[in-house]
Amino acid sequence: MKPKEIFDVSIIGGGPAGLFSTFYSGCREMKVKLIEYHSVLGGKLNVYPEKLVWDVGGVVPTPAHQLVDHLVRQANTFQPEIVLDTKVTSISKDEVGIFTVHTQTGEEHYSKAVILAVGGGILQPTRLDIEGAERFEVTNLHYTVKSLAQFKGKRVLISGGGNSAIDWANELETIAAKVYLTYRKDLLKGHEAEIAKLQKSSVQCYLNTKIEKLIASPNHETIQQVVLSDENLTETHSIDVDEVIINHGFERERELVENSPIPIEMASPRTVAGNSKGETSVAGLFAAGDILEHDGKLRLIAGAFTDGATAVNHAKSYIEPDASNRGIVSTHNEMFKVKNKEIFRTMQSNK
Repeated sequence: MKPKEIFDVSIIGGGPAGLFSTFYSGCREMKVKLIEYHSVLGGKLNVYPEKLVWDVGGVVPTPAHQLVDHLVRQANTFQPEIVLDTKVTSISKDEVGIFTVHTQTGEEHYSKAVILAVGGGILQPTRLDIEGAERFEVTNLHYTVKSLAQFKGKRVLISGGGNSAIDWANELETIAAKVYLTYRKDLLKGHEAEIAKLQKSSVQCYLNTKIEKLIASPNHETIQQVVLSDENLTETHSIDVDEVIINHGFERERELVENSPIPIEMASPRTVAGNSKGETSVAGLFAAGDILEHDGKLRLIAGAFTDGATAVNHAKSYIEPDASNRGIVSTHNEMFKVKNKEIFRTMQSNK
């Protein structure tokens, strides 16, 4: 039997927190494995690839897909092992302190420490609860916006009142022929500046309304008209559409935490209780990004990077108590000596 390979740290989740944790683990000379449920890395950033990301310090507003590309390249700096298309179902810990990461396929991964970077759990868009709606998902009913260009010159209805729905409405206003937004409540819940922008735009908003009915085109392949109604069905609006975008949030699967035999303390149904060191209720199990909850938590992408580096530093100390509790500043790190020379050489040649 082949002996099991034990890594220093297993990182579960390939979003911003997991990717930066992977890179920083390499900086700390740790043998790392990154495990991701989806077939691509990037986490929730893949939901809105053309949306501009503003909350990374020192980085000008950048489309989400470009930020993903940069994070993935950075994460691969020290050649970590990356496992995709793998659903983690539970985590256990043996009597000598080795963690086993159990997966849906039955494959197991072993490490001395684990960093949870799974956001709020595996994301699945909340589907529109109307009979027969699923048949339009192959044509003009969307749960994500992969490209704004596909809506150019079209009549677009967006259902939702959160940040993503409002951002999409604002960005599509200058691209689409007409944008409508429907929301079941009387107040939108996005960022104040984006709501103000929306209210000054040509986007037509229907508050206290919801999608009541989808009317198909004569060939029954696309949605031709959407009927909106208020809660009491006393008022309806029929809107001719070319495209419909649904943003009703996400259903988050938490099987991983619920099925794990180790005592993972929860701060809420979707967050793990921890501290500013990234430590959880289980020694050797750390958390970073949206899954982590503690006083002073910063819920920005920039905060996910801090969480990741902090969790890695304390995982290093957990594995090697005599190790420094922080990494050397990157530009002075001996590990970057050769890479720095290559980068500077390229910069000089491009002048």
